[in-house]
Order: sequence, then structure tokens, then C-alpha cells
Amino acid sequence: MKLLVGLGNPGAKYARNRHNIGFMAVERIAERHSFTPWRKRFQGLASDGEIGGEKVLLLKPETFMNDSGRAVGEAVRYAKLGIGDAIVFHDELDLDPGRLKVKVGGGNAGHNGLRSISALVGNDCTRVRLGIGHPGHKDLVAHYVLHDFAKADSEWLEPLLDAIAEAIAPLVAGRPDAFMSEVARRIGGEADAPPKPDKPREAGRSDAPAVKDRHPSGERQNKRQTALAENLKKFLAKRGDGTE
Repeated sequence: MKLLVGLGNPGAKYARNRHNIGFMAVERIAERHSFTPWRKRFQGLASDGEIGGEKVLLLKPETFMNDSGRAVGEAVRYAKLGIGDAIVFHDELDLDPGRLKVKVGGGNAGHNGLRSISALVGNDCTRVRLGIGHPGHKDLVAHYVLHDFAKADSEWLEPLLDAIAEAIAPLVAGRPDAFMSEVARRIGGEADAPPKPDKPREAGRSDAPAVKDRHPSGERQNKRQTALAENLKKFLAKRGDGTE
């Protein structure tokens, strides 16, 4: 059995937040592969099914992001799994929107959900890092991740979620490179493109290119900066709600 975990915050208030892209990924997998209805289990919502002949348990922790390890630990212990049997889908600030990387273990890069899992369960899970981009300054991060995706983001977000759900079988089978190649093929990327010279490929990590840009980079940047300026005051009022 494999445990596929999506990280996010529970409730309608956070459903379309950038921080909840992990929830979105496992929800799309459940829908595409006709899993059982979601039900309350393991301090979260769980769904069962099979992918490529392998039993799979999907989990969306309802402990809020900072305490994700509690739900993951309960599920791992119940199913008698090791943390190496878990695949965690989460948002990644350090990747451009639409870019996806697979990594086993390593540092948490400040991600509180991963930090909780590492502290309570272990560090050797497979991580599917889903790029959402960076707002440009660390003081804007909390507001940025707890803000909904823009309408324009659906142009890369929906194809990416569909590709993940359709290509998930090789990842469940322990073949991340095949998974990455299939995701890249489905979103129209170049699976075999070499890494940039200043960012060599890390051991245990595979890359999938982003969906091709549909807007000039300058236009996207201007829109992002405008949105951030408009929402800065809201961000300052939202600090300290425990969902980061």
C-alpha cells in the first residue's frame, strides 16, 4: 500500500489558496481514479482505491498545515507503513508556477507542513513539489500562500492537476522518472531538457518543465506586483492565525 498525502488547510475559506495545491492534487487523483468518497479518518479526510494494481490511501490532513505530521503519523501507524511509503504533494515557493519536481528526503525549505511530518514521522517520504512562484519578499509570503489562485492561473494549474492524476501510476510504482516524463508529455513540455548549468540536477530528484508561458513574462510580473500592492494591507492584518 502507498499513502498519498496532500498538504493544505481545511475548510472552504482556504480551498482555493495557493497553500492548498497539495489538497487539489490528491482530490484530482481521487476523482480521476474513482476512489471511495472522502470520510473522516486519521485526523483528516481519507479516500481508498487502487492505482496500477497497488492499493492506495489518499489523505488530506485537517490538523491545519503546521500540524500535518499528526495526521500523517496516525495514517502510517494504522496502515503499518514506513514513511518511505508516503508520497507528499505540497506547494513550493522556490519553483515557478506550473513547474514540478520530485524529491526524496532532504531539507524542508521552511515549509511548515513538511517540518511537522519530518519531526513526528520521519524525513524519507517522496515529495512532489508543486511550484506556485514567490511573491518577491519574505514578508509577503504568508499572505501570498494564503491567498486564492488568480483566474489566469487556471491556464497552467488545471492542465498540471490533470496530468498528475493521469500520470500517477508510475510514481506509485516507484518510478518517479517515468512519472515526470509522462507529466511533461501531457502538459506539452520537454521531458528530456537538460538542467540549467547553474542548477545541476540533484541526486534523487527529477524535474518536469513548466507549462509553456501564455503571457509575456513582463506582463505577468506587472500583474503580480499590482496584486501584491493591493493586498499588502490585508496581509499585515492576517499574521498569526496559525495556518501558515
